Amino acid sequence: MTTAIETPVEHQTRTVELEHIDQYRFRIAFGEGLPTLIADEPPPLGTGTGPEASRFLAAAIGNCLSASLFLCLQKSRVIVEAMRTSVTLTMGRNEQGRLRIARGDVQITLQTSENAGKVDRCLGMFEDYCTVTATLRKAFPISVTVSRS
Repeated sequence: MTTAIETPVEHQTRTVELEHIDQYRFRIAFGEGLPTLIADEPPPLGTGTGPEASRFLAAAIGNCLSASLFLCLQKSRVIVEAMRTSVTLTMGRNEQGRLRIARGDVQITLQTSENAGKVDRCLGMFEDYCTVTATLRKAFPISVTVSRS
């Protein structure tokens, strides 16, 4: 009987493959049976038939933070009735005049009827567990606000 040895998370890799379709459109394959997506630049460069790279980055930030918060709440046995996340990336120019992401602002709206102590504990720690945001904060500031409805 053969037992599979799992690779520690810190040594795992993630590969995404892109195939040029035309102009600024690319087909993005995530592998492992996941659906492919189309990326495109907005006009005037592209046709805007898909999100551009900065929107994928915003989605990665929002998804990672939301999942980190949800995991903490789940482990604390807090029932999440609803959660919505909005991520806004603000563009700016660097010293050379090149367009860059200058900052990110994240707004998470959480609905739960649970005890505030458990929720507050998670709010104080979940950002530290978001790999994407913690990495990107080295490049630009990202503010996170959580409100409860």
